[in-house]
Amino acid sequence: MSLLYIFLAILLLGILITVHELGHFTAARIVGIPVKEFSIGFGPKLISWKSKKHDTLFKISAIPMGGYCMFYGETGSDPEAGEEVYSKDDPRLYNNHNVWKRMFTVISGPIMNFILAVIVAIALVGFFGNSIEGLKVIEVQSDSPAYIAGLIANDEVLTIEGQSVNDGTINGISNIIDNVAAPDKELSISVLRDGKEHDLKVTPKFDETEKRFMIGITVGPILGKIAPSQIFPQAWGFCVEASSLIAKSLGKLFTTGEGFDQTSGPIGVVKIISEQTQQGGLAMFLNLAVIISINLGLVNLLPIPGLDGARLIF
Repeated sequence: MSLLYIFLAILLLGILITVHELGHFTAARIVGIPVKEFSIGFGPKLISWKSKKHDTLFKISAIPMGGYCMFYGETGSDPEAGEEVYSKDDPRLYNNHNVWKRMFTVISGPIMNFILAVIVAIALVGFFGNSIEGLKVIEVQSDSPAYIAGLIANDEVLTIEGQSVNDGTINGISNIIDNVAAPDKELSISVLRDGKEHDLKVTPKFDETEKRFMIGITVGPILGKIAPSQIFPQAWGFCVEASSLIAKSLGKLFTTGEGFDQTSGPIGVVKIISEQTQQGGLAMFLNLAVIISINLGLVNLLPIPGLDGARLIF
């Protein structure tokens, strides 16, 4: 995994979180709630300037992993620590504004993520096609299990052990292999080559570095083109379908615990984005941007302390 793809993954997360915070900021400006600070990135500041009209400190910081929108009264008021002291009736304080205004600023963060997802989905559909319609082999490593089995570049992978790999992500193949592979176990793989279906046999090898069974191929998405008039409907449908799947997954996660072992923190997400972008290119990068943006919006609506959902309830 090259540093370029790691950087792109970090940049994507930073953009998605910054857009989320921009939603809070824009909504606050619309309803007249003062914003104390708005930062792009975290850590040491690189550039800062203060708006005289709105009394807002803008910052660009060194770590591009998101940002924040800070309102008056959200931090402490300890003068010994250099913090500003506010009177209870200070009109700048966030809690001194109407409830509907505060609710609007809170909900606008997730809304901006949904809007961004639709915009990116339109770009994805417009430039690359409707959606991922399948996965094809980009490269076969020499002397790998796939090479020995007879897989070649441009083979469209249909099924592994009878299970379809067309789940909309590059990880479709890896997930199936992880579930069915075992030492010295031969797996059946069905591929489409020159319009004809071929059934091959491959025995995955356990990779000590990756700690998983692998067959030695790089895959990428197969995308279909559509008419210009269908771009928005297809993009909207993609976002609706992704939202439904994510919502169902979150429901199972909190009711039965299903999928808990597949959750990831920022480092895990960066790894996934890097790996899939390296294999699937720009199309996969945009595809992930849509899914993660929707996921960020939905997760933030959960009534968990620290998230927008809890702030909305309170």
